[in-house]
This record gives sequence, structure tokens and C-alpha cells, in this order.
Amino acid sequence: MLNGFKSFIMKGNVIDLAVAVIMGAAFGGVVDALVKSVLMPAISVLIGQHDFNNFLVVGPVKFGVLLTAIVNFLLIAASIYFVIIVPMNKMIEHRNRKLGIKEKSAETPVDPQIALLTEIRDALKARDREL
Repeated sequence: MLNGFKSFIMKGNVIDLAVAVIMGAAFGGVVDALVKSVLMPAISVLIGQHDFNNFLVVGPVKFGVLLTAIVNFLLIAASIYFVIIVPMNKMIEHRNRKLGIKEKSAETPVDPQIALLTEIRDALKARDREL
């Protein structure tokens, strides 16, 4: 039982996942600081309020709190995309060009054996569904 646990823990994907969770938590602080200390104050200059919490209050129902959460989510998503994803994709493209790696295009011909095996698999799945 302990050997099984040890082999589970020592698998590379478990370690990779643990590192990703820790890095994600740490990076969450950076993104949160960017949104709360840079982007939202910039928006508050435009709208005259720090957030939308007091916008569209109907009795105890505060639609502005939801609006603030939506704006924060969109700002976080945009921050991650423009600060992380776009530069990372550019670096990968640059590296691939430097190494001479070309992306697979949709026009790449499919090996006839792979196409035949795919047809057989699909036919077997269809037959199993009929039974």
C-alpha cells in the first residue's frame, strides 16, 4: 500500500501539477495586484468611483457588486492574455523559427493506414451503438 502511494507521488505529472498549483497561487497575487492597484484605479479615474458596488442599488439588491466582479474577471482574463499568453506565444514562435520547427498545417496529408484504422474504429463504434 505504501509502495503504491510512493509511486503515485513520484509520478512526474503529480509533481508538475503541484508546482503548477503553487505557481498559480503565487501568480494570482501578481494579477490581483495588477487589477486592484493599476487597472481598477485607472478605470475609477474614468468613472469617478473606485468600483461599481454602489451602482444600481435596488433596496438590498446590489447589482453593482456583480458588475464589479464581472469587470474584475474580465480585467484578470485580459491581463493574463496580454501579459502572459501573447508574449509566451511570440517566444514559442521565435524559438520554433530558430530551431526550424514548422507547425503542422491542416493540409498535411493523412497516412492512408491511419485513415483506414480511423474508419475501422468508427465503424466498430457505430456497430456497438446499434447493439
